[in-house]
Amino acid sequence: MTALITDDQRTVLLANGRQSLEEAGFDPAPVVKLFTPDAGATWLLTHIDPDDPDHAYGLCDLGLGYPEMGWLSLAEVAELRGPLGLPVERDLYFRAEKRLSAYAREARLAGRIVT
Repeated sequence: MTALITDDQRTVLLANGRQSLEEAGFDPAPVVKLFTPDAGATWLLTHIDPDDPDHAYGLCDLGLGYPEMGWLSLAEVAELRGPLGLPVERDLYFRAEKRLSAYAREARLAGRIVT
């Protein structure tokens, strides 16, 4: 099984978390994309709370047509299963091409995260 977040990604997510505490309006590019292979959920994560490494921030889309930015529990995401029982996966080929705010704007217009 592939880890949801690699050590290198966790390092970047934590650094972004520290920077978000220091810089108003911090708008990094997503570091990791998670998704359910048998459902419509997608997450683009930008940072982890350095004081609580289970809490990550990003653009969240549960496949209901209302993507939004917010906090999530990595432990809870790791426990999720889609209708066929498949676990959440990391998109091994995702490379962010823009800042989180741009993905959020496009997601609001499309009703889903578009990568």
